[in-house]
Amino acid sequence: MAKGETFSDLVSVMDCLLSETGCPWDREQTLETLKPFLLEETYEVLEALEEGTPKEHCEELGDVLMQVVFQAALREAEGAFTVDDVVRGIADKLRRRHPHVFGEKKLETSKEVLDQWSELKDKEKPRRTLDGVPLALPALARAQRVTERAAQVGFDWPEVQGARDKVTEELAELDKAISSRKTEHVADELGDLLFAVVNLARKLGMDAEGALRATTLRFVKRFEYIEDRLKEKGKSPKQATLEEMDELWDKAKHALRDETCA
Repeated sequence: MAKGETFSDLVSVMDCLLSETGCPWDREQTLETLKPFLLEETYEVLEALEEGTPKEHCEELGDVLMQVVFQAALREAEGAFTVDDVVRGIADKLRRRHPHVFGEKKLETSKEVLDQWSELKDKEKPRRTLDGVPLALPALARAQRVTERAAQVGFDWPEVQGARDKVTEELAELDKAISSRKTEHVADELGDLLFAVVNLARKLGMDAEGALRATTLRFVKRFEYIEDRLKEKGKSPKQATLEEMDELWDKAKHALRDETCA
């Protein structure tokens, strides 16, 4: 069996589910009702990457692929396009955007590849620099994509230190806003600080969204450790003092140091 041949099996299963004798729930779905499922399945892929096994990753990728086939089937019913158009379209795009692989042009570095991709994309779909960054992206991820786009046209600090100094500057402005007790001003300056931190992450070659997800996961693990130790004493967090929880927090950091979340 050639690689990819099983894709047609998934398409056939979806056609069956949406047929007149198919599944009542599936037949009731629309492009609008499927939106949250696509987001949910995408986040489950991320979770599988961070915490799961290759088997779990495989399963979650299947769920995302099902959403793609599902939406394509609904569009086919409208007469708009088919799943073959989707596959053909992305395959053609990849060939066009990789002339250094499918053509005669030769490129040596990733930067050359990215620059070429941007040039080819602009020729196909002329637009402003920051157009096309999805509004639905999580705020940190969208901020990083925006700063990446701006950097590609030269709007960027030449060195990491410039981005780091901007964080200090924005933190000082937030302190002033907090002192002013003006809620709207504080919100603006807090946003500026977060944006500056995301920009610093980009300059450091880090993924801000991923870094925060990992930190949140560490917090959850450590707090669960606190709850477990308190439970052993017959207490809940509400019944413990802050000092007691701080002490357990330090123990949690040590106990979980060698784990993935440490």
